Amino acid sequence: MYVVGECRLRTLLKERRMSQAELARRTGIDRKQIGKWINNRDEVGVMGLDKLRTIAEALELASPYELYEWSETLPVTPKSVASE
Repeated sequence: MYVVGECRLRTLLKERRMSQAELARRTGIDRKQIGKWINNRDEVGVMGLDKLRTIAEALELASPYELYEWSETLPVTPKSVASE
């Protein structure tokens, strides 16, 4: 199982020397919303798939999943719970 982590948008914009305003212009997404994702203040925490894909295309990413850090968690099994 995978768990979504921190949004990498700040780092990706910095690497591309692109401002939030420029990303907003290229995607049509409100700059304030982009700022919320960057600062992890969005209520949901993860952008919708439509926005994810739009931003990934604007940043020329190979995959929309590159916009977030991901960690793998071990599944909880009855055996592992019983041994704790």
